[in-house]
Amino acid sequence: MSLLAAVLEPERTHDLVAALVVAQLAAPALALLGIGIPPLLGRPLSERTTSRLVGTGFATAFLAALVMFGVLAGRGFAPETVHLGTWFSFDRHAATIDLVADGLSVPYVCFSTGLCLLVNAFAGRYLHREPGFTRFFVLLAVFGTGMNLMVLAGSFDVLFAGWELIGISSTLLIGFFHERPNAVRAAIRAFVTYRICDVGLLAASVVAHTAVESGDFDRLFHGGWPDATCLVPAATATLLALLLIFATLGKTAQVPFTGWLPLAMEGPTPSSAIFYGALSIHAGAYVLLRCEPLLQAAPLAGWLLVTIGSVTAAHANAVGRVQTDLKSMLAYGSMAQAGLIFVEIGLGWRVVPLVHVVSHAILRSLQILRSPSALHDRHTLVAALGGQPGAGRSWTDRLPQAWRLAIYRLALDRGYEEMAVARLVVEPFRRLVDRLDAWERAGADWLGDLRLRGPRDREPLP
Repeated sequence: MSLLAAVLEPERTHDLVAALVVAQLAAPALALLGIGIPPLLGRPLSERTTSRLVGTGFATAFLAALVMFGVLAGRGFAPETVHLGTWFSFDRHAATIDLVADGLSVPYVCFSTGLCLLVNAFAGRYLHREPGFTRFFVLLAVFGTGMNLMVLAGSFDVLFAGWELIGISSTLLIGFFHERPNAVRAAIRAFVTYRICDVGLLAASVVAHTAVESGDFDRLFHGGWPDATCLVPAATATLLALLLIFATLGKTAQVPFTGWLPLAMEGPTPSSAIFYGALSIHAGAYVLLRCEPLLQAAPLAGWLLVTIGSVTAAHANAVGRVQTDLKSMLAYGSMAQAGLIFVEIGLGWRVVPLVHVVSHAILRSLQILRSPSALHDRHTLVAALGGQPGAGRSWTDRLPQAWRLAIYRLALDRGYEEMAVARLVVEPFRRLVDRLDAWERAGADWLGDLRLRGPRDREPLP
């Protein structure tokens, strides 16, 4: 492929990259339409056809990503921007549909579409004869389309669209077994967390448009990843970086938004693997890597990332040790690794966290997919040994007994995070909403009485 890139003229290379980028978005999107429209017409497809159509979409996107990787590798991964149009423009402001292929997006989209293809093959057998079989693959196709859109985004506007598709599909897959009350509550919890943190990404887009009259990344950064430089003042870069950090805390399940992740394991095992073991849990890390010039220009944001990641890693390590089910243990393991990745990004590393994301995603998705078999193997081992096998030593074994008991109680209560968030955030917000509702009702009643009375009988609002 490098020879092909060397032979082709620059214009033809650009056209080839543009076609490959569009193929990575169009393939899963067309698969989504192919399996989503027939059920709406009362003619749902068979299980085999459904899984094969989605698999074909991901396979096509994967092959296009591999070819694009070869073409860009022959050019030294020089960034290539693909302009697909403009959503709207007003005066000097414009929201463009730009996609970028560079040293960050191309490797990431290769492994993300490859994992989606793997999970698609696993889910076709795992969910055999499940009533929501087609619904699962529709949501998987929505997720794959959103993931590729987010990874290839060349502006905050396109990034936000992909980010929301990931959040919607994630929420609906958590509540996949909607007949279970716990699954519905877990889905609502995740949805609320996403909504709160997504305000940060939306606000960052507004700040970017205000600062450079566009959400395009090439207006904010100059150069190719990972050596790009920031083009906006330090104050603007700091504000943008802080808003992006807040936006990434939700999907990445960092302190204080960790409570939803273990609950999200109520969804099917394939969705748990692809979302909370591999891709969705690392979406925040990808956004921060994409916007790494902002972090370089904002040391405060970098140290904030280090602090949040360190606290989350310690919290997840302690709480994960006292979990009684395998999927919750793996959820806290993913949370701890995501925290360490945040630390690496905050320290200014770029390639190391990217390698960490890819390697951890592959390992954790394999562990979650194999979790039912691992439980069976564990029971077989316990039966063969006549009891539980001995556990390895931990760093807490070197602490005094009183300290170990305190850490154990803290871990059982999940670091008191749920209680602190409920008392300091949820309850005050609920009381505020109740008070506003009471004032609104009182105002509505006063206006109703005012309409019934004559002009001489009107009294001022108490």
